[in-house]
Amino acid sequence: MLARASRRFPLPVVLVLTALLATLLVTTLAARARGSEAALCERHARDAAARAQAVTGTGEPITVIGDSWTVGLGLADLRSSWPSRLPGRVTVAGFSGSGFSRHASPCGDRRFATRTGAARGADLVVVAGGLNDYDQPAVDIQAGFRSLMSSLRGRTVVVVGPASAPSRAGFVPRVDATLATLCKAYGVPFIDTTGWDDLSYLPDRLHLTDAGHAAFGQHVTDELSARGLL
Repeated sequence: MLARASRRFPLPVVLVLTALLATLLVTTLAARARGSEAALCERHARDAAARAQAVTGTGEPITVIGDSWTVGLGLADLRSSWPSRLPGRVTVAGFSGSGFSRHASPCGDRRFATRTGAARGADLVVVAGGLNDYDQPAVDIQAGFRSLMSSLRGRTVVVVGPASAPSRAGFVPRVDATLATLCKAYGVPFIDTTGWDDLSYLPDRLHLTDAGHAAFGQHVTDELSARGLL
């Protein structure tokens, strides 16, 4: 009995098929990633809207512009995020994953400067963040800061720098130094939070627990009071 001859494809055909399969795999994975990213951005947008509507406290109007810490990502009740500890009628304009720079967020241009309209009528504007600028060039942080200050010209502004969240602690000193230098140049008070070692974090080692929010909010309140801003 004659053995059946194995069928072999010419090498060029094999290479073309391999390339096509690789392209298909990359395209499929990219589509899934875009879908996952879009869903995440939608969730962040919903949380941002919900937190913006949850005005807390009474008294002098204060607006806090910030990131996921400001929104309260990871908390059972977004209203308990740290700005709720500030004395006054506090409005939050936050968006998770955002920062000073344009490309800090994967959800489009969500830099802090795009939310300054929320500060209309506020006696004090607190801008808090920087953890999401950890991988952004200094020039982009500077550009975002300039835009922010231009939009808030004439208002009392305080910048609260990034705390040393364990998952990004190695990147914080650079961002912190950049923001401190910018604040000095613009004559804006800067609150350095890198020494606040009593903050507790969720398992992701990036976001605060309820107790962490309470501690952070109290620290910010104490700093603002000490500077005569409350």
